[in-house]
Amino acid sequence: MKATLGRLPVYLRYLKELDPAENGNISATIIAKALGLGEVQVRKDLNSVSGAGRPKLGYKTSALIKRLEEVLGQNRISKAIIIGAGKLGNALLEYNGFANYGLEISAAFDIDENKIGNTEFGKPIYCLDSLEEYCKAQEIKIAVITVPAAAAQSICNRLTDCGITAVWNFAPCQLNVPDGILLQNENLALSLAHLKLQMNNQ
Repeated sequence: MKATLGRLPVYLRYLKELDPAENGNISATIIAKALGLGEVQVRKDLNSVSGAGRPKLGYKTSALIKRLEEVLGQNRISKAIIIGAGKLGNALLEYNGFANYGLEISAAFDIDENKIGNTEFGKPIYCLDSLEEYCKAQEIKIAVITVPAAAAQSICNRLTDCGITAVWNFAPCQLNVPDGILLQNENLALSLAHLKLQMNNQ
């Protein structure tokens, strides 16, 4: 199921990029060919979330888009915050594409007095001391961590203590979270090492 969930955003992006004038029905065969995937796999993935397509007609594109948005939570906006307004944090603040996936970055937090009180890409940067108060007042449930590894676990503990239920971690370390808390690690160095290993084995 995890692999299927990883492919669903790919299908959704492809469907949204189709010419609206041709936005009628689409088959698993066409989707598979366009994305370089197996037809059986695509059909299985789509059937798991939208029901079977109609013989010779496939899926109604607009209905499939709507269903994928529902499954992926893109039909509702979730507010999130970023902890760490350094280069990576600012890059994420600048990225406008999160809205397409139902995510709105509402603010960032930092300990640097030269950054606190500033606005980056329309988003305010607050003092880390106000983290708990802000999260509770704004009912924030998603947090993005872009702080150095040495500070990441303590930040994560504060976040989960104040009601955060999902953590997206860009710090180069493994975090421990309580049961029931969702954690997604993005280890850029590990991804690069994996890529180079694949290149060496070609």
